[in-house]
Formats: sequence, C-alpha cells, structure tokens
Amino acid sequence: MLHKFKIDQKVEFSPPRGFYSPPGAYRVTRLLPERAGEFEYSIKHSQEAYERIARESELSPELPNTGARDHRRTG
Repeated sequence: MLHKFKIDQKVEFSPPRGFYSPPGAYRVTRLLPERAGEFEYSIKHSQEAYERIARESELSPELPNTGARDHRRTG
C-alpha cells in the first residue's frame, strides 16, 4: 500500500470533531508510517508555527487555483 499524498503537496485538513484548525491549505511535510491500518502525515499550515500529525482519512487534495476543497457529491 502506498501513501495517497506526497511531500510538499497542498491538502485540506478536516480535524476530528472538537479540534480547531485554521481553514485553508496545509502542506505535507513528512510521510509517516501506517498506524492502526492507516497512513499518517506531518502537515503544516502557513499561519501556525508547528506541524500537526494527520491521518490519511482527515486529508483531501486541494483543488487547483481555488484553495478550496471539492464538496461535490459522487453517487
């Protein structure tokens, strides 16, 4: 199994309920090993001084030129 996202890729982060995170793009800074059956990533927002650890299911690709997440329904 391979990581879905690459280092330096811009992604949107959807944190777990009850956790704050600034809106907008995050940059993947490190690919981390699988934990509990899911890959993890180190991500960084330009307005934060620190990096966060995020599960792959909490990330989605950033849409080109918009900085927005794809909210279209599929199915």
